Amino acid sequence: MLETNHSNAELAAEITASAEPMQRLVLEVGKALVGQDVLVHRLLIGLLTGGHLLIEGVPGLAKTTAIATLSKAIDADFQRLQFTPDLLPADLIGTQVYRPQQQEFVVQKGPIFANLILADEINRAPAKVQSALLESMQERQVTIGGETFSLPDPFLVMATQNPIEQEGTYRLPEAQMDRFMMKVVVDYPTRHEELQILNRMSRTRQQIAIGTVTTPKEILHARDLVDAVFVDQQIAEYIVDLVMATRKCEAYGLAIGPWIQFGASPRATINLTLAAKANAFLHRRAFVVPQDVKDIAMDVLRHRVMITYEAEAEEKTSEDVVNMILEAIPVP
Repeated sequence: MLETNHSNAELAAEITASAEPMQRLVLEVGKALVGQDVLVHRLLIGLLTGGHLLIEGVPGLAKTTAIATLSKAIDADFQRLQFTPDLLPADLIGTQVYRPQQQEFVVQKGPIFANLILADEINRAPAKVQSALLESMQERQVTIGGETFSLPDPFLVMATQNPIEQEGTYRLPEAQMDRFMMKVVVDYPTRHEELQILNRMSRTRQQIAIGTVTTPKEILHARDLVDAVFVDQQIAEYIVDLVMATRKCEAYGLAIGPWIQFGASPRATINLTLAAKANAFLHRRAFVVPQDVKDIAMDVLRHRVMITYEAEAEEKTSEDVVNMILEAIPVP
């Protein structure tokens, strides 16, 4: 448990105060977005940790609306990139343009130089574009003509992919999948939510005004507080056990080895810890509890556990594997 000394009390008070703009952000995004509470929550975790999101869902579930509205509410730059098979790396990061008047090449920066990036249908782009995006996501920088440029901070990539239409798509490399902090599966709205969507959106002209409720500077300050959130040693060991169980399941009494081709990488351990700390921050706590880990574990692990053909033959998914692990590992 968190010690109740003066410094920790001050930290708790500062976290409570700094989490308030995040709650206002949720309410502001809610003006344009019905339902999708999990998606908005994961977007906030991405902002607070600098982690990127892979969103999987059928068309029409407001994935674009979510991140576009978020960018307006935090006064940040937003770019939507439609990934297509003929997209080139220069279309993403920029290129050098020759100016005959000066007789020199000038760097023309691409749309990647924004705070929030929506990479729509990311699996439609070829390998060279995936490689260019990979450097941007991991290094927070791009290289144009031998010159390196830093990307703005905060920088968040939300990539979407359609799970039902695979014609003309490229499978994302495992290395790039691992760069995404979370994979969020967006489902259809409930009947009540769909009725709200009908009442709010069935107009030819939308009159929804989104106000600015926070700034990138406040987001960066909140990140410093997320770093200060306390993680008890028992919870740290719980996180490590969850990840290790995806690699050496027999050591944890799980007979699912034939279903797992590759387990989660050490990056999963880091991401799960950061996401749990951000989840605690959003709940205005200065310390992580086991439920923070359980709440976020599926989104952090589902795309990092590679299943075998045997698992597919038995109609098992990576989500089934993660659920079994969550049920088997004792909660501290």
